[in-house]
Amino acid sequence: MLQILKTRLHQGHRTTGFPVQLPVLPERYRGRPQLDAAKCPDGCGVCIEACPTQAISTDGGLKLDLGKCLFCTACVDACPEGAIRYTQDYRLATSRRTDLVIGNGELRLAQRMSDELHRILGRALRLREVCAGSCNACDLDTNVLNTVGWDLSRFGIQFVASPRHADGVLVTGAVSRNMHAALLGTYEAVPKPRIVIAVGACAISGGPFRDSPDVLNGVEGILPVDLYVPGCPPHPLTILDGLLRLIGRIHEHAT
Repeated sequence: MLQILKTRLHQGHRTTGFPVQLPVLPERYRGRPQLDAAKCPDGCGVCIEACPTQAISTDGGLKLDLGKCLFCTACVDACPEGAIRYTQDYRLATSRRTDLVIGNGELRLAQRMSDELHRILGRALRLREVCAGSCNACDLDTNVLNTVGWDLSRFGIQFVASPRHADGVLVTGAVSRNMHAALLGTYEAVPKPRIVIAVGACAISGGPFRDSPDVLNGVEGILPVDLYVPGCPPHPLTILDGLLRLIGRIHEHAT
């Protein structure tokens, strides 16, 4: 026991200091894409052809839908002019689906929940996670937030086993038809007022499974979404940043 205590003392404090201190991200980390339409040759559309989820369009200028993006670098590799590149910016969560469509790098980040919701849920938020047909990558990165390295509970946010003890649902996966009824049942079991958080490209748009006959293209149109966290999967830092913006612990409104 003494040896264990000695080892613990030697290890020191291991929980990240976020949001006061930013953790060091790996060099290969893929954060928010940055677009530079000025570099696009006339009539070029190689990035559109390369994108496996049709996340890129040129209607009204070069645009990228973060809700569909898999952060796979296919567009970056295909572009001969370097008009698309990934940055180290982990801040991706938004309050509205339309805000996920970016042009020249602008992104309207998630806003705090309404005053009435914040009065009720802002200091102690309980979430029931629903895996609605995901590959479990988003679930793993969400679960990481419960480890000592992130310690999500210090912000008053916890995951609970029963929807009747929850304030909202956090959904991952493209919502398979087999999980549709279970998702609706879980949502209905959460007492009002309640919130919905969509985590990952699959939960937002269906991801790579979009338009498959076996999925419903994510939670959009099924439940009212309060927070969108894009990524495939989103980094734990991106998920935590979105949750803290939702409860008003981070106040910046835009990049």
